[in-house]
Amino acid sequence: MTLTTVNPTATVNSALSMRTHAFVDVEGDSERGRKNRPVLLSIAGSDSAGLAGIQMDIRSCQALGVHAATAITATTAQNSQSVLSINPLAAEVLGQQIDAALSLQPQVIKIGLLCNHQQIDMLVTKLTDLTIPIVYDPVLSSSSGQRFIDTELIEVIKQQLLPLCRFVTPNLMEAEELTGLTIRSLGDRELAAKALSAHLPEHQPSWVMIKGGHAEGELMLDYCFKGKCFKGKCIKETGSSDKLSFWLGHKKIATEHNRGTGCALSSSIACALARGYDDRDALVIAKMAIQQGLRLASACNGLTGAAAIKHFPTGDWPVVIVNDTVNTTSKLNVSESLRPFPPCNQPGEQSQLGLYPVVDSARWLERLLPLGITTAQLRIKHLRGETLAREIETAVTLGKHYNCRLFINDHWQLAIEKGAYGVHLGQEDLQSADLQQIYRAGLRLGISSHCHYEVARALAVKPSYIACGPTFATTTKDMPWIPHGIEGLCYWQRALPDYPLVSIGGINTDNLDAIANTGVSGIAMITAITLANDPEATTLGLMQTIEKARPPASVVKTDRLKLADVNNKTQALNDE
Repeated sequence: MTLTTVNPTATVNSALSMRTHAFVDVEGDSERGRKNRPVLLSIAGSDSAGLAGIQMDIRSCQALGVHAATAITATTAQNSQSVLSINPLAAEVLGQQIDAALSLQPQVIKIGLLCNHQQIDMLVTKLTDLTIPIVYDPVLSSSSGQRFIDTELIEVIKQQLLPLCRFVTPNLMEAEELTGLTIRSLGDRELAAKALSAHLPEHQPSWVMIKGGHAEGELMLDYCFKGKCFKGKCIKETGSSDKLSFWLGHKKIATEHNRGTGCALSSSIACALARGYDDRDALVIAKMAIQQGLRLASACNGLTGAAAIKHFPTGDWPVVIVNDTVNTTSKLNVSESLRPFPPCNQPGEQSQLGLYPVVDSARWLERLLPLGITTAQLRIKHLRGETLAREIETAVTLGKHYNCRLFINDHWQLAIEKGAYGVHLGQEDLQSADLQQIYRAGLRLGISSHCHYEVARALAVKPSYIACGPTFATTTKDMPWIPHGIEGLCYWQRALPDYPLVSIGGINTDNLDAIANTGVSGIAMITAITLANDPEATTLGLMQTIEKARPPASVVKTDRLKLADVNNKTQALNDE
C-alpha cells in the first residue's frame, strides 16, 4: 500500500486567540456550522469500554460543534473496574496518523495518553515547528489505579513535551508526580502550578490548570495559573483586570458516573480554543461543559457511566475568584454565603430596566428624567474632588425626585455617601471596590461583562444586574472584544436566566427593534441620545420603539426559565 506523505507545516495555520467569540453557530448545529466546523486533532489512547480516551474526546467535540480528527497512541482493554492491557502503537504508525490528520489544518491539538520514549520523540519532532495551541492532559494512570507510564518517562515529558504546550491540566495526583511536591493545601496547589509552568513555553503565555476534584469536601476548586516564563522564572504581571491566576469554584456534583472527566475537560478547553475563544474563556467554558456532563451522566447498562456533554454549555456556571492571597477557601465561602445584592424590581419599581441612558452630567438627567426614564447611569470621567461630589449629589437628588433607578459609574464611595440607588462597576473595578461596604449600604450593583470569564467573575458577586456586550461595534469606548450580535445577546439571555440583563455597545435606531425583541431587561444607549439633534424627542421615540418590540413579560420569563427548570429537575434526580 502506498502512503502519501503530508507536509504538516505547510498545511497548519495558527489559531487566533481573541477576547471572545462572535457567537454565530454557538451550538454548532446551524447550516453554517455544519458546513464549516473547526477541527481538533486528538492524540490519545483508545478505551475499549468507550468511557474515556479518544472516544470521550470525539463525543465532546461533537457536542461542542468541533470536528475531531484522531491519532491513536494505544489500544487499551479496560472497563470501570480494571485495565486488562495497554497496547502501544509503533511511533511510525502514530506519526502517519498525525501527518494524515494535519492535512485537515486543525486549529488546536489535544494530547492524552503517551506510552513510551519513541512516541514522545516522534511527537516532539512533528509538533515543534507548529504554531497552533497544544492542550496536554497528562494521563499517568487510569481511574481504576492502573499506571500507564513509568517515572523515567515523566521526566522526558517534562523536559521535551511540556515546552510545546499552551495548556497542561493535571489532577492533584498527577501534579504531585510531575512536580515531586506533596499537595495538601491550596497554597501547595499554587506552588505546584508555578513549578509546572517553568517547563512551559518561554515564547508565549501558557496555562497550568490543577484540578481539585480529588480533594475532600463539597466544593470544587481548580487553580488556573498563567505563567510568562523567561529563563525558568515566572514573572507575575500587575493589573486588576488581567490577573495571571484565578480559581474556578463550584459545588461538586455527586455522581458515580464520572469516568472520562479529565479527557472531557481537556477536550472542551481545546474545542473552545478551536472555536476562537480567549484562553480564560476556554477554561470557564470547559468547566461549564464538564459540569453539564456530570449533571447529565447516567449508567451504562446498569454499570458505571461517563460524563455526558450534550451541547455547548448554557448554564452550570463556575465562579471566578481572582487570586490575590492563598485565603481562597474563605473567598469561596464568602461567595457561597454572600446574599445577593438587592434586585432592581422591588415593589413600586418597573419590572424591566427599559431604555437605559448613560450620560456624563446631571444636566443630561435634568433633560431626560422628566420624559419617564426609569433607569439611568451617571458616568463621569472628567471631574474630581468637590466638583465631582456636587455633581453626583445633584444627580442623586434628581433620580429620587423622578423615581429613577440611578446608577453611579465607578465612584462607589461617593455613591454611598450621597445615598445613590446603585453603583455600576467595570471588571477592572471589582478588585479595588469594597463590595461588602456597597452591600451593607443597601445599594444595587450592576457589573459590565464581555465574555464567559468576566460573567463567571461577576456571578461570584451576585449583582443586581449584569450588562453584556458589546452587542454591536461601538465608538464610545475602545473594546477589544468581537461584537456579540443578536445571537450573542440571545445566548446570554439563555445562559443567565436568574439575572436582569442589560445590552451594551453600538445600539442605535437601526438595531433597537431586534435588541428589544430578545426581551432583554435594559438597553443602554449613549450617543444615539446625546448626539441627536433633538435628544428629548429621540428619547421618547426610543422608548416607544422598545415598548412595541419587546415581547410580553410572560413569554420572556418562560423562555429564560425553561433551561433553568430542566437543569434543576436533572440536578434533583442526581441528588436522589
